[in-house]
Amino acid sequence: MNIRSITGFLPSADPIRDSDLRALRDLVAAARAALPIQTARVALQFPATLTPDALTRDARDLARACQSNAIDYASLGALDGEHPLVAALPAALCATENIFASAHIASRDAGINFTAITNAARVIRQLADSTQDGFGNLRFAALANVPPHSPFFPAAYHDGSARAFAFATEAASLAVDAFNRAHNLDDARANLVGAIERESETLTRVANDLAARFDFRFAGIDFSLAPYPDESRSVGAAIEKLIGAQFGEHGTLFATAFLTDCINRAKFPRTGFSGVMLPVLEDTALAARSARFTLDSLLLYSAVCGTGLDTIPLPGDTSVDALAAILLDLATLAVKLNKPLTARLMPIPGLRAGDETRFNFEYFANARVMNVNASAVKIFGTDKQVKFKTDDRRRMTDA
Repeated sequence: MNIRSITGFLPSADPIRDSDLRALRDLVAAARAALPIQTARVALQFPATLTPDALTRDARDLARACQSNAIDYASLGALDGEHPLVAALPAALCATENIFASAHIASRDAGINFTAITNAARVIRQLADSTQDGFGNLRFAALANVPPHSPFFPAAYHDGSARAFAFATEAASLAVDAFNRAHNLDDARANLVGAIERESETLTRVANDLAARFDFRFAGIDFSLAPYPDESRSVGAAIEKLIGAQFGEHGTLFATAFLTDCINRAKFPRTGFSGVMLPVLEDTALAARSARFTLDSLLLYSAVCGTGLDTIPLPGDTSVDALAAILLDLATLAVKLNKPLTARLMPIPGLRAGDETRFNFEYFANARVMNVNASAVKIFGTDKQVKFKTDDRRRMTDA
C-alpha cells in the first residue's frame, strides 16, 4: 500500500511563519525515512485579514516557501462560500501550479447556502475557461459538511489550532488483493479489515513517534480507498471482483456499502473521510466504464459512503447554472445524511458528452466526458439558504 500524502496543518499567519514550515520539513524528512510517502503537503486556513488584492501574491509566496522546504503541495484552506475572496480564487490558482483551495457550500448546522453554491460554480467555470483543458479545476473543490483535518486535497484545511499532521492512504490495492484472495463475503471482509488494521498499526506507531519528536499533534489517518490509474490499485476493479459485473451495473451500490462497512469495522485513529473514493479520472476501471454510469449513479454511491463527485469530466460548455444544480444535489445529500461530500468538477473546453479526454498526466486515466442533465435551478435567488430537519437517531457520520 502507498501513502498518498503526509499533510501538515499549520496555524494561520500572513505570511506563514518560517519556523512552522521548517518544523514541518523536518517532520516530513523523518516520516519519509520510515514510510513510502508519495507527497508532502501543508494545509492552512485563510487569514482573516487577507484581502482579494493580496490573495494571488500570497499564493505565489506560499508556493515559493513550500519549494524551499521540500513541500510538494499547499492548500490555502477552505473559505465560506459567500466570502469575497471566493471570486479571487481563480486568479490565485491560475498564478500557481501547486496551490489548492476550496469553498464551503453547505453544512448540517448552517444548511445549504445557495449563494455559496453559485459562487463555487462560477469558480469552476472560470478555471475551466482560463486553464488548459480546464485542468485548474484539479485544485479546487466545493465542500459540503466537510470538517477540518482531512489530509486529502483539495478538501484539506486547518481549524486554526496548534500544529498537526495526518496521513492520507492510497489503499485501493488492499481491497483488490483482499477480494482476489476471498472465497466468499466473509473472507472478503476479514481480509480487508485485517489489512487495514495491519497497515494502520504501522502508520500509527510511526506517527506517535513523529508527534513526540517534532511537537505536532497526530490528527489521524484518512484510510480512504483512494486509487491510482492501474488495475491493481483500482477501487473499480475491487468492486468488479466482488460483484462479478462491471462497475455501474446493479450490485455496485452494495459493493460500495460493503467496502464502507469494512473501513468502519477496522480499528485505527480516524480523520477526514475514511471512505470509498470514486474519482473517475484517477481510476482505471472507472475511466474505462465511464460511458456506462451517470452522475446520478455516483451520487447514489456517495449516499452509502462514497466521498462525493471527484475528478468528473464534464462537457466544455457546462453552464454555471448547470454546475450549481449538480452542487445543489450533492449538498442535499451531505446535509440530509450528515456526511462529508466534495465536488471536483472538470468542464473540459472543446469536448462534448461521450468524447474521450486527452490528459497527459501521470495520475489520470482518460475517460469519456459525462453527460450533464441539468440547466437552471429556478429556486436560486429566492432564499439565501435552507435547512432540513434531520433525525439524530439515524445520523450517518462515517463519511
